Amino acid sequence: MNRIFPEAATRFCRQLGIRYPVIGGAMYPCSNPELTAAVSEAGGIGILQPISLTYVHGHDYRDGIRLMRKLTDKPLGMNALIEKSSKKYQQRMSEWIDIALEEGVRFFVTSLGKPDWVVERVHAAGGLVYHDVTELKWARIGLDNGVDGLICVNNRAGGHAGSRSMSELYQELQALEVPLVCAGGVGGAAEFWRALGQGYAACQLGTRFIASDECRASDAYKQAVVDANESDIVLSERVTGVPVAVINTEFIRRSGTDLNWFSRRMLSGNRSKHWMRMFYGLKSIWQLKRSSLDESGSRDYWQAGKSVAGVDSIESCESIMQQLISFEGRAP
Repeated sequence: MNRIFPEAATRFCRQLGIRYPVIGGAMYPCSNPELTAAVSEAGGIGILQPISLTYVHGHDYRDGIRLMRKLTDKPLGMNALIEKSSKKYQQRMSEWIDIALEEGVRFFVTSLGKPDWVVERVHAAGGLVYHDVTELKWARIGLDNGVDGLICVNNRAGGHAGSRSMSELYQELQALEVPLVCAGGVGGAAEFWRALGQGYAACQLGTRFIASDECRASDAYKQAVVDANESDIVLSERVTGVPVAVINTEFIRRSGTDLNWFSRRMLSGNRSKHWMRMFYGLKSIWQLKRSSLDESGSRDYWQAGKSVAGVDSIESCESIMQQLISFEGRAP
């Protein structure tokens, strides 16, 4: 194992059985199996996203995991979105988790909801569960439900970003004495080493791996990530009903970023908010799928985080990883 990493990062690598403290974050719709496997093969751990794997990229779920196994024999992870939704979705997620365990996946990242039932199943199989959090309140809920570590989503992340900076979130959570993973704002070696130097056990990257050879996103989307600056990332409520970090493209400027009064009112109602969230969820699944794969670039509806500032090329995951962990790339 590379000895240049701080103690917390070294422990994280040993815990997961990987070379580098890097997680390739699950992304809808960009997590195709070739990308997930390539991150693991490059020395980190790729996290598969079930809906992206099956709905966007058209794989049978079990067959998709087995395809990744053909591409790498390194550890893989799975993202489990466990918020209370329809009974059909909950049953499907439960089945996906069981299949992943059967196929040898032993690292799970849970998002939303109470992860107690996931923890029970995964721990019984000797695996680990980390939970997405944006503040102390959610971190405590995760720990009360038995998770092994926390994915700390800060205000520079893509998708549903948090409200705190990398440093603020670390200071708020460091006393919990579990591994903390920095998620958001890491696009290159300087940010990577800064996060590890602060005390984070690892970094989770999403946006940087969109601009990779193995990602199946359109060339237009990848180039937009390369061309964008930090100031080009805005928060739009129009995607899912809550703020999501996206590139400020022509489509976003034309459609606006705020909810209209009717949607805002419906989302605030006790009875109507469930249906509105379901509506926005289905709408975003369809729109993001279309836009991410559209080679014409006319549907420029692209999620990305502020780490675009550190992305200046489209390269293989292996090349990205080597640049990321480069000792010479550390911030002074």
